[in-house]
Amino acid sequence: MISRIDLRGDTLPEGGALRDLLPRAEFDVEAALDKVRPICEDVHHRGTAALIEYARKFDGVELTQVRVPAQALKDALEQLDPAVRAALEESIRRARIVHRNQRRAEHTTQVVPGGTVTEKWVPVERVGLYAPGGRSVYPSSVVMNVVPAQEAGVESIALASPPQKEFGGLPHPTILAACALLGVDEVYAAGGAQAVAMFAYGTDECAPANMVTGPGNIWVAAAKRYFTGKIGIDTEAGPTEIAVLADSTADPVHVAADLISQAEHDPLAAAVLVTDSAELAAAVEKELEPQVAATKHVEDRIKPALAGKQSAIVLVDSLEDGLKVVDAYGAEHLEIQTADAADWAARVRNAGAIFVGPWAPVSLGDYCAGSNHVLPTGGCACHSSGLSVQSFLRGIHIVDYTRDALAEVTHHVVTLAEAEDLPAHGAALKARFGWKVPNQ
Repeated sequence: MISRIDLRGDTLPEGGALRDLLPRAEFDVEAALDKVRPICEDVHHRGTAALIEYARKFDGVELTQVRVPAQALKDALEQLDPAVRAALEESIRRARIVHRNQRRAEHTTQVVPGGTVTEKWVPVERVGLYAPGGRSVYPSSVVMNVVPAQEAGVESIALASPPQKEFGGLPHPTILAACALLGVDEVYAAGGAQAVAMFAYGTDECAPANMVTGPGNIWVAAAKRYFTGKIGIDTEAGPTEIAVLADSTADPVHVAADLISQAEHDPLAAAVLVTDSAELAAAVEKELEPQVAATKHVEDRIKPALAGKQSAIVLVDSLEDGLKVVDAYGAEHLEIQTADAADWAARVRNAGAIFVGPWAPVSLGDYCAGSNHVLPTGGCACHSSGLSVQSFLRGIHIVDYTRDALAEVTHHVVTLAEAEDLPAHGAALKARFGWKVPNQ
């Protein structure tokens, strides 16, 4: 059901050579660009008419407008299962606690007497958020995108989610209910690359956004790449991943359950166990069989995901080697199920989010830990972070110098400008002092 990669016995290679030995899903965003480019440009030129046509073509629905009526949001919330509403409200509450503490304060540094640099943090004006609606529906992704944007102080928030044939062309009602709970009333029935294009270019119904965030399929990722430079994006999200670093103290029932929990997302989902215990590896392999048989989505998602080239049990000689492996892998979600788990977690350098010990499974982070589940995939955790309040803020430096403070440093500025053969840079300071360089 899941393959093995045995890295025992030899010195582990470094850097890219080690990464090349590890499992990873194939996710060719560049190839998808050729298919999304004409869709994006069609939305650019035809706006809502193009969105309606793509809803008919890709989603099998007939729309007369793309924006979701306010009454539909209200109805979805009123009809929401009370237990689901309570769970969403708790998810929102916990996410707000964490994300509210991420907001940075303005800070002024006195560089010299009379010379200060202030860094202030300004939210982007308008964001377009994407909530997937393909194999599964993710109201939790609505929470994870909206809460940090709101806590950052973004004034204008719009959300898009694919239209659903079984719900009359509206996004899934649980998505709509989550929007209503969060106070988001600008919602669009649009999916895929065309939704990203709607936010990037704007239409007669939807004003253009400064930034687009949220997970999606390869077409969403390709559209984000297409618009990089025109709008801000969070990340080109690929298939979801879990890596588990475990030793002989780990419970194979827990480990198997957690691997399956990510495999049920998608046939390209990655489930990786890294362990120095051959006994644990064998026990997890044995445990996967009955747990997979007892759940849903077995043939279309879980079995292909576990059997795919992106998933494996990786055997190493020691936890030190295991740490090198998980750092090279840079998992979206990394669980540490070892003795002294917190100590090992503290040493990890590359992961989207780290889950410590047996009582912090990835599923907790997906919904109610308070952390964000929009995380870097495909090894991007070595250079990128998950979605947070900071994603929606821009740092701006404010430089304030007096005449004397400028005079004190002018000779250095002129020297550096001339060293770079940019004499006009220096002249801009000389002009302020009668073309004489102070302090020379």
